[in-house]
Amino acid sequence: MNIPKSSYPRIVIIGGGFAGIALAKKLSKQEVQVVLLDKHNYHTFQPLLYQVSTGGLEPDSIAYPIRKILKDFPNFFFRLTNVNEINTEKSNILTDIGDLKFDYLVVASGSETNFFGNSEIEKHSMAMKTIPQSLNLRSLILENFEEALLTSDLNERIALMNFVIVGGGPTGVELAGALAEIKKGILPKDYPDLDTRLAQINIIQSSDCILKGMSENASKKAEDFLEKLGVHIWKNVRVTNYDGKTVTTNTDLTFDSATVVWAAGVKGVTIKGLDAEEFVTRGNRLLVNEFNQIKGFSNIFAVGDIACLVSEEFPNGFPMMAQPAIQQGEQLGENLLNLIEEKPMKPFVYKDKGAMATIGRNKAVVDLKKFKFQGVFAWYVWMFVHLFFLIGFRNRMVVFVNWVYNYVRFDREARLIIRPFKKKIKA
Repeated sequence: MNIPKSSYPRIVIIGGGFAGIALAKKLSKQEVQVVLLDKHNYHTFQPLLYQVSTGGLEPDSIAYPIRKILKDFPNFFFRLTNVNEINTEKSNILTDIGDLKFDYLVVASGSETNFFGNSEIEKHSMAMKTIPQSLNLRSLILENFEEALLTSDLNERIALMNFVIVGGGPTGVELAGALAEIKKGILPKDYPDLDTRLAQINIIQSSDCILKGMSENASKKAEDFLEKLGVHIWKNVRVTNYDGKTVTTNTDLTFDSATVVWAAGVKGVTIKGLDAEEFVTRGNRLLVNEFNQIKGFSNIFAVGDIACLVSEEFPNGFPMMAQPAIQQGEQLGENLLNLIEEKPMKPFVYKDKGAMATIGRNKAVVDLKKFKFQGVFAWYVWMFVHLFFLIGFRNRMVVFVNWVYNYVRFDREARLIIRPFKKKIKA
């Protein structure tokens, strides 16, 4: 890997997501050597992936080069690679580009879409956890409308314009709202020779409400917003299969659809060497203590989506969202320095700053600790918070200008098929 030897302790971070970047920043300009490994050379602002999928933003506005984030940090090294195995006994990791010794290791590998073992659904549906996946979904959506123009079979045309979103969490709700606005404001102009009224957006939710982690008022208001936009919400329905053409459920409901987006859950991305049952708990996450140490180790930690810290308030671990990841990364940075200096570490305490979701133009729901509100003001708050947490002045300006333009013109100009997409069916 060509990482120079140093008299400073070497801290290796696997993953450049919210937790990994927050940790690296906390360790900047300290007397430690930091090595960050990731299979991408950029950090992704995942909360806005749905806007890339629906043509509202280009991917470069929600991605930022990892090297640029940490370019002024001494004793920092980044390597583009996949981590294949962790040898805990030898304090060594094995990657595509070689092996590397560590003094302290932090696993911040994040999460991936959880298909709950259903290989058919995994083969045929679309995930939206990465920028390439979002671009694939954007291409598929646009290609399906192009195909709908060409077919003379009414049932096939309806299926091509029928969108099924599995999962009524923030991702599913925000995607559904964006698609509904496209149907209302863009499709009639782009496809005047196509009866776009046939387009349908469906959310299938296994529980009795959407936005389950938020307040009852937020859930109800979001449902009202979506229904006014023409979105169909199917509650207490569980998808059992999707063969590429028909969605089957545990009820009599079926959906003929060419576009199924799976937003029903995520699971941790474990790495060989730390994937045994003794380390892994519910959601394929690594069980950690209050200092984010993995069970049985004093020098190996986990933060972010991959980490499961059980408490009375959160018996299944903290929510797999940006805020817990950022807070864990920052806290672990302090604890690592304390550990190196042989000072006591501080237990992690999650400060819940609330939750929010947007349903489209002038429509959002916000749950803060003391205040809960919905509508236009909530929408402005949602925009401000997301702009604030974006990395890079350019990205903030580009996103802001895009949002203003889209609002004034009721348009989404990034509806481009840059690379045609065809689902590759695994054998």
